[in-house]
Amino acid sequence: MRKFVILLCLSLVLSGCGNGNDNKQGASGDKQQQGATAQNKGDNSAVRIQHSQSPAKRIQEVNPAKTAHDRRPINSIGFLEPITPQQSVSDLKGVSQHLSYVAFFSYRVNADGSLVPIKDTEALSATKKSGAIPMMVITNFAEGNFSPDIAHRIFTDKTASNSLIKGVIQTMKAKGYEALNIDFEHIRERDRELYNGFLETILPQVRKAGFAVSTALAPKTSDEQRGPWHGAHDYKRHGELADFVILMTYEWGWSGGPPMAVSPVPQVRKVLDYAVSVIPRNKIVMGAPLYGYDWTLPYKKGGKFAKRIAPEEAADLAARKGAEIHYDNESQAPWFNYTDEQNKKHVVWFENEQSMQAKYNLVKEYGLNGVAYWVLGEPFPQNWKLLEDQFIIQRH
Repeated sequence: MRKFVILLCLSLVLSGCGNGNDNKQGASGDKQQQGATAQNKGDNSAVRIQHSQSPAKRIQEVNPAKTAHDRRPINSIGFLEPITPQQSVSDLKGVSQHLSYVAFFSYRVNADGSLVPIKDTEALSATKKSGAIPMMVITNFAEGNFSPDIAHRIFTDKTASNSLIKGVIQTMKAKGYEALNIDFEHIRERDRELYNGFLETILPQVRKAGFAVSTALAPKTSDEQRGPWHGAHDYKRHGELADFVILMTYEWGWSGGPPMAVSPVPQVRKVLDYAVSVIPRNKIVMGAPLYGYDWTLPYKKGGKFAKRIAPEEAADLAARKGAEIHYDNESQAPWFNYTDEQNKKHVVWFENEQSMQAKYNLVKEYGLNGVAYWVLGEPFPQNWKLLEDQFIIQRH
């Protein structure tokens, strides 16, 4: 989704929601074509997200053990890339019981409104057995990137649009999906009202068929943000039409960009400040990354892409290298340096229990609907324990 995710590369994502090129959505690993969607989601953020300056004022360190636990109910959503049946089921193991929804990323939309199917049978079965709700995600992803041409065709060709709506509802009923997420990205700015019109057509029909409906939104700090990643996403209208929206609040630090936190709290806060001004708080789901990046230094624009790294993998790497893990109180994220076997220096920015607590504090402070994770399959056991400690996960 937003998830996302170049995750979520130019050949592939997810997630959450690319321009750059790793072979998995944000990165580390080798999950093929659909995985590229994820990497592409991530790398695209280089263009999609306008980096904003963090405030000079330092933020207090977050100690999970000392944080007040109101444990109010929230929705938790995990994006899944069903690359192979076995891997998909493995990615769900041990985490799906902590999720309200599992979002299958993604059914790709063709220009004629038909859908490119995914291998989701086994993972759907595992999701249902766990008690989580399976969510179908549709995207305008094609040939390694999100396609503005496909989006425009769907918005303007009534036959293609009707075919898509019919196909989505039929697929959801046949497969047993119970919710839909529309993650159309890299849309021409001038197609903003066309996109709104498409949502005004598809969302009521899908809802009438008995399914929850949602959209994915690029991280904006005002309605004035323009360009292909921001301009066509109308926060206010999406908030009016959808049951809830997912904000892709990650990928400030991305595989093709300079080293920094993937989801720095000051930048996320600016997006939330704008979002709650135009969307009901109980409809806003904040995106959160389950990954970090390992950059080779010195960073050079256009050089080697950073490798995506799971939180548990990052912690193990630091221990193996004897590296000291630092915590940046401004971005609220951990990082460390190390030297590899070829004597090349690296910097790793990732997520840990402390940085996730800072994000959960935002969910509480802003009274949000919940949190959406890009992307499942990145080991981070501490997160799931923390999530259950901090909130009551709604199981619909």
